[in-house]
Amino acid sequence: EEPTHPDDVLGHHTIAEAIAPVKVAAGEHVPNRILFKNYLQAGAMAICQVDAVRVAGVSEFLVISLLAKKFGIAVGAHPSWDDREHFGRRSMQVAPDECYAIVLYQLGALQAICKVEEIPLHHVKPHGALYNQAATDPELAKAIAAAVKDFDPNLVLYGMAGSLLVEAGKKIGLRTAAEGFADRTYTNEGLLTPRTMHHAMITDPKQAVKQVLQLIREQSVSSSEGKLVPLVADTICIHGDGAHAPEFAQALAVALKENNIKVAP
Repeated sequence: EEPTHPDDVLGHHTIAEAIAPVKVAAGEHVPNRILFKNYLQAGAMAICQVDAVRVAGVSEFLVISLLAKKFGIAVGAHPSWDDREHFGRRSMQVAPDECYAIVLYQLGALQAICKVEEIPLHHVKPHGALYNQAATDPELAKAIAAAVKDFDPNLVLYGMAGSLLVEAGKKIGLRTAAEGFADRTYTNEGLLTPRTMHHAMITDPKQAVKQVLQLIREQSVSSSEGKLVPLVADTICIHGDGAHAPEFAQALAVALKENNIKVAP
């Protein structure tokens, strides 16, 4: 996701070519239709995750969705807390019924545009703090899963592997995609090490590749304390704001090919 600076279309294109068939998901940092068009024309993204709360207005969002349709790019919903000042990355204490309403409202805004223009909506992946809180808060997890199912039971719900969000989705019959992380260390509980800890981020491409191959082959990760933690992942995420994101993505693509591991939609 977001493998380099949002203005660096050429960089995204170079990375997309280097890591194929691994897909680049982008959009939450891209502010307007012009940049989105440049991305799409350059073949620099495979999945469009527009942040509906922060892009420059509904009309801008409409044009972006139409561009995604034109170029055959999957569109996913990226709902978040309504917290523009902190880019949705600040934890908020919100009642489950209010969380349900927030997610449903944002999905509805996106779907209204998609329906008029006959653009299929592919998945829902909560953004930032909402994503992290739903991993451990059972009521928030249930609220998000319920909102997605009530809205459209055919959508894929993305969540952290081993999280309560994925569990909540499965319990009510949603298709889910459990995410493992190439660039983050894990706690003994199978959660991501908080970014406030000095060892939260993996900075060595070899360590990142080792962790991903372990996730795929052994369905487990080794925590930062050396504990073997069972973890089943369907998809791998590399944070684009990491200092070594392009190197990680390319190293991972090479390792998957060398180990005859197929990347599928």
